[in-house]
Amino acid sequence: MQNKELLKLFEDYLNNNLPTSQTFHPIFEEALQDMLKAGGKRFRPMLLLSIVSALQPLLVKNALSVALGIELLHTYSLIHDDLPAMDNADLRRGHPTLHKSFDEVTAILVGDALNTHSFNLIANAPLSNDTKIELIKTLSNDGGIDGMIIGQAIDCYFENKKLKLNQLEFLHIHKTAKLIAGSLRMGAIISGLDLEQQNKLYNFGIDIGLLFQIQDDIIDETATEEEAGKTTANDEAKNSFVNLLGLDGAIKSADELAQKCEETLNNFDSKIKDNLNLLLSHYLYRHK
Repeated sequence: MQNKELLKLFEDYLNNNLPTSQTFHPIFEEALQDMLKAGGKRFRPMLLLSIVSALQPLLVKNALSVALGIELLHTYSLIHDDLPAMDNADLRRGHPTLHKSFDEVTAILVGDALNTHSFNLIANAPLSNDTKIELIKTLSNDGGIDGMIIGQAIDCYFENKKLKLNQLEFLHIHKTAKLIAGSLRMGAIISGLDLEQQNKLYNFGIDIGLLFQIQDDIIDETATEEEAGKTTANDEAKNSFVNLLGLDGAIKSADELAQKCEETLNNFDSKIKDNLNLLLSHYLYRHK
């Protein structure tokens, strides 16, 4: 299945399965759907679906609810990341952030709802129970205490406190890269790959995620809000790769990591390589 076709399949599924709230609350359902309707790259669910499409194309439709679960969890993380207590951002996905469109309490509760609903979607996916347990274990680990959450906690706690390079990499491997790596592993789990192959994809995802973070730091430094589709020039107090290495140093690191990712990609099974190439070709050198 071609990348555009796969993306359309996912977008159609998302639009037909937006989370709802059976309540008399006047705005909560609208807020629940707001940031999902605002768009986004859908990168993480597409990683999962690209693996399944390459190896087990008949399972793609069964995997859609799992892919949506990943997108919901990622969207919750953006909503909370943008809150006044964290990044205090005004713009996300070219759209006002949720606490700006509605209010801070609504944004917090919508994030909570999307987080928990993501696991409900996986638990009810048309897959075997053993598969669903492994998927939930992966997403709860990489999106939880030992993944995204500790990364976010370090990011917030160490504002205006300079980290060493290995500490900065630890921060962003956990905050950003693990959910990307987990998306690849979840595609591999659905496809029935053994643990060795799962780990190869996962480690590749860590490199991709770290590359994306370096690129995001470069974009924050060089792009306008209109170009980036989110608040920029917002990392002055943060531990970013640009702040630590300088702009030229960050670009050099991104170049080296992009080359490493290309080399790893070329060593995968041809079907996986072809599908991921279609997805990643727009991203590997987006810092240029």
